[in-house]
Amino acid sequence: MPPKLRDADRTRAELLAVATEVFASEGYSGARVDDIAERTRTTKRMIYYYFTSKEGLYLAVLENAYRGIREAESRLDVGHADPVEAVRRLAELTFDHHVSHEDFIRLVAIENIHRGESIRRIDQLRSLAQPAKSLLDDILERGRAAGVFRDDVDAIDVHLVISSYCVFQIANKHTFGYLFDLDFDDPARRSHMRSVLGDVVVAWLTAR
Repeated sequence: MPPKLRDADRTRAELLAVATEVFASEGYSGARVDDIAERTRTTKRMIYYYFTSKEGLYLAVLENAYRGIREAESRLDVGHADPVEAVRRLAELTFDHHVSHEDFIRLVAIENIHRGESIRRIDQLRSLAQPAKSLLDDILERGRAAGVFRDDVDAIDVHLVISSYCVFQIANKHTFGYLFDLDFDDPARRSHMRSVLGDVVVAWLTAR
C-alpha cells in the first residue's frame, strides 16, 4: 500500500477509535466533533473530509463497532470441531469480545434508546450479520445430525441467549454489582462467568 494511503487509513482508524470512545461516553447529542479533533490532534475540517458530517462519523463508528464482532466470529475456525465444543467456543469468544469492547455495548444501548434510528441507515449491517447466523446454523445442523443437539431451537434463539448474557454483564455491571456486592472486573469473576455461559448454552442445547 502506498505511504499516503497508509497514512489515510491510519488517520481514519484513529478518528474512529477516539470517536467511538466519545460517542459511547457522551451519546450522539453530547459528543462534540471539536473534542474528537482535539484528542486526535487533527481538525474538524479533516474529520468532515473523511466522514462528511458528525452524523456520518457516528454512522461509521456504529458500523465499525458491529464489524468488529462479526470479524471476530469469522476468524473462529470451528468448521471441523465437535459441535458441542464449537458452540462453547463461540459463546466464549462473544463473551471475550464484549468484555474487551465495552464501548460497543454502550453504543448499542444508546442506539436502542433512540429506537435504532441510526442503525437503520446502515444497510451493510444486515449483510454483515449473515455469516454469524450461518456459522450457528452450521454448528446446530452438525449437532442435530450427530444426535447431541435438540431440534426445537434455531440459530437466532442461540444468538439471543449468548448475546443477552454477554451484554447484561457489561451494561448492568455497576448496578448489579452494587446490589449484590460483586466486582465484574475481577479476573476470577470474569473467568467464572465465561465458564458459566459455556455450560448454560451447552446444557440447554443438549437437554432432552
